[in-house]
Amino acid sequence: MANTAQALDATRCPLCGEANRCAMEIERETGQPQPPCWCMAVDFSLAPLERLPEALRGQACICARCAAGAQGD
Repeated sequence: MANTAQALDATRCPLCGEANRCAMEIERETGQPQPPCWCMAVDFSLAPLERLPEALRGQACICARCAAGAQGD
């Protein structure tokens, strides 16, 4: 499972694979200052985080759709 975590694209949601639009990751990649990320003002209580394997948690941001609890399946 360690290889999966290493191969994870931090710009993509680990739940659905769509772009997560994380301003912090964009800033890290480009070096260009970004406005505060959308995730700083979102309630993640509906996010299906239990679907995310333990080894992948904390490796990449989930997208706004998954954060809102939308099913991407």
